[in-house]
Amino acid sequence: MLTAGELAGLIVAMAWAILVCFLAMVLVKLARLLRETTKLVADLNERVVPLLEDMSMTVNEANRQLVAVEAITRDVKQVSGHAAKLSAVTQTIFTGPLIRVSALSHGVRRAIEARKHPRSRRRR
Repeated sequence: MLTAGELAGLIVAMAWAILVCFLAMVLVKLARLLRETTKLVADLNERVVPLLEDMSMTVNEANRQLVAVEAITRDVKQVSGHAAKLSAVTQTIFTGPLIRVSALSHGVRRAIEARKHPRSRRRR
């Protein structure tokens, strides 16, 4: 038979053996998890690098297009300014003489009407 000390040592040894087995199982599962994580990271790296390269090319192309749009916008602004100046010059050139011609034609028409109908003009 076992003495009390030997029995206590046997219980402690069995507890340690169970603890070691449990820790071994945890370590095996952790190793499996790390292996799967490594595979996922490698797969993700293979997929992300081309995507990042495509995105970089897309951003560069968008920047190039924005530069072109900026140049077009600048040219449109310049043309708009020229059109406004041309409109102002046209208005200045034609508005004054048109008003004078209109006033002259109105005056001539009234004078002709006054000669045709002298009595109707005096009664008014």
